[in-house]
Amino acid sequence: MSLKCDNRREFLKTGGAVLAATAVSWNASSYAKVLGANDRVKVGVIGCGDRMKSSLIPAFLENAKEMNFEFVAVSDIWNRRREEGAAYIQKLSGNSIAAVRNNDELYARKDVDAVLIATADFQHALHGVEAVEAGRDAYVEKPTAHTMDDARKFRAAVHKTGKIVQVGTQRRSTPSYQKAAEYIQSGKFGDIVMVEMTWNVNQPGRWRRPDVVPLLKEQDTDWKRYLLNRPYEPFDARKYLEFRLFWPYSSGIPDQWLVHQIDTVHWFSGYPHPRSVVANGGIYLWKDGRQNWDTMTAVFDYGPLDDPSKGFQVQYSSRFTNSAGGVKELYYSNGGMIDMDKQRVTPDGGLEAKEAAAMGLKANQLPSFSLMEKTESVSYGADTGRDPQTSANMRNWMECVRSRKTPNASIEAGYSHSIALCMNVAAIQTGEKVTFDHKTQQVMAGGKVYA
Repeated sequence: MSLKCDNRREFLKTGGAVLAATAVSWNASSYAKVLGANDRVKVGVIGCGDRMKSSLIPAFLENAKEMNFEFVAVSDIWNRRREEGAAYIQKLSGNSIAAVRNNDELYARKDVDAVLIATADFQHALHGVEAVEAGRDAYVEKPTAHTMDDARKFRAAVHKTGKIVQVGTQRRSTPSYQKAAEYIQSGKFGDIVMVEMTWNVNQPGRWRRPDVVPLLKEQDTDWKRYLLNRPYEPFDARKYLEFRLFWPYSSGIPDQWLVHQIDTVHWFSGYPHPRSVVANGGIYLWKDGRQNWDTMTAVFDYGPLDDPSKGFQVQYSSRFTNSAGGVKELYYSNGGMIDMDKQRVTPDGGLEAKEAAAMGLKANQLPSFSLMEKTESVSYGADTGRDPQTSANMRNWMECVRSRKTPNASIEAGYSHSIALCMNVAAIQTGEKVTFDHKTQQVMAGGKVYA
């Protein structure tokens, strides 16, 4: 197979060239549209569900006064969420908030400069396309896309319009992760030889909404608009409100949790996507009508595309049935490890003197140190309370809306995690070892293009 991108250096070089070209194009055609330093940026909310209310709105308001941003409108196709969302934001902000029925009405308004998008997983990319094509900057929740067609459309639209898009993979704006990335990329850590990641909970009600599902009636929303480009099926309140449990609205574990963690692999290593993915799992305990697995293990292979003898594996496991192990991200080199949960570099597992001497080598032990002078609070998309990672990511987006610089969690980062996600979905649905054709940007399963 002939592939364009032979190594991560080429990817970083060519990726930077694409972004630079896009920036030049945008500056040439749209400079007059840049907001002045004292202009207030007026923002609309798209999708006022749990994630928006628990994390994005508080993160926005935490930075809004200093950055001179304000909410002006809420768009939600369910009348209950639309009205409650507008009242909620008005109470917190003290501003009058308009409630509009859909995004067409939102973008018809002249007082909306940018939007926050936290809709169903499958809607993010298409709602992102709508936003940038309507001339608005956007903060778009993850996952960016779980089909390659949607991912390609969103990426192309962002580059064409030059709008500022921040993806909701908030680790990119977290100081300890930034320091880990710098340390690995400096070469001091050594080559990554293995990554182990887990996300375990014991929550039968995770992504279930039994108290809310009975409240949603078809006449109170716009089911066809909800489906977007997914195949038509009759109205189902569970698939609307508990979408994370049902394909093609979400893949569950990969859509929600994998993308956060696999994004750090791309960031730290410089590789734009896995070389291959295999996956296994099932619905082993929670027989509640869901279609997406409650337990999954996947193995991702990373490395130079032209040299399979080099690289490393990522072992990813997640379960809803026992919380032991919690959320972990462990990076290993021959000299030790990085534990992102503890935010430390340690010599654990590094090559010891006795073992090294037996092979005529020198011991290889990393120093032990914290990635932060003061241990920061790390949130994994908390349902309640302050979320410092999301607040930092929101602030970075606000800064970039004003400066027109590329945000920390750019569309390229979102596109890369979408590739890994799409490969994972293909591995789940086919049982095959899945690869990616970098030249055609297609996911391949069993030697065939996986749609």
